Amino acid sequence: MIPSASPASAFVSAAAIGALCAASASHVAIEAVADTGSTNADLLARLHRSGTLPGPLLRIADQQSAGRGRAGRSWLSAPGAALMFSLAWRFQGPLPRLAGLPMAVGVALAEAMTALGVPVQIKWPNDLLKGGDKLGGILVETQADRHDGAIWAVIGVGINLLMPDQLEQQIGRSVAAAPWLAQMDRNALVAALLSRLAAVLAEFDDTGFMPFAERWNALHAWHGRDVVLLDDGQLLQQGRAAGVDAIGRLLLDTAQGRVAVLSGDVSLRLSPEPTTGTSPCC
Repeated sequence: MIPSASPASAFVSAAAIGALCAASASHVAIEAVADTGSTNADLLARLHRSGTLPGPLLRIADQQSAGRGRAGRSWLSAPGAALMFSLAWRFQGPLPRLAGLPMAVGVALAEAMTALGVPVQIKWPNDLLKGGDKLGGILVETQADRHDGAIWAVIGVGINLLMPDQLEQQIGRSVAAAPWLAQMDRNALVAALLSRLAAVLAEFDDTGFMPFAERWNALHAWHGRDVVLLDDGQLLQQGRAAGVDAIGRLLLDTAQGRVAVLSGDVSLRLSPEPTTGTSPCC
């Protein structure tokens, strides 16, 4: 059982997280700061300066003033209302092999949250949903290691724990994980997420996304639902969501047949009305 924490002890401790991690994350260095602009930007800047890092590194902040999501979108949160952290992880590469990484990260987080009693599903390519509403998001940015050409991925994660009314009005239907989750000891919560993430990332580096496709599809929130794919508000494709393939592409059953969509700066939404010409969900 994960112990509770009072609001005064909500902020995390790097030493406490490390002490609570499973063996899978024992080699991950951990930094905890009160506030920063963006943990992703911090780690990317360090990689840019040095060209590499000694090993995997988690950086977590109680508050980020310039947190961001995909396509440059802002991630808004009040102090203590969310978990916001970034994990730098070195992959063998090449870069195209990392195409399914955001989906594998989603599997790791959803499985870890579900094990803690918060049933979570996944929306392609990088959102965590609870009860159909957005619970959290994932941002993956990459940089080549200047010394040997390996690929560093900086994986940013934001998970809502509380949602004050003023932020709810700005962010829309983002939700809190569960009323009791914000009272859980943050160190134990981060350690549980990091331990699962580290195990999944090590496996992904060896195998790629293929072994995760079935697990992702089992967590797919919109399987069999009619959806539209938008780019800057413009309709790119519509069809019935049929999960992902072995490299993490979204499969859509359309009037013209099944198509596979590779992630980019696109937005996936539920269709306002049923699409035509698609096969029924099995």
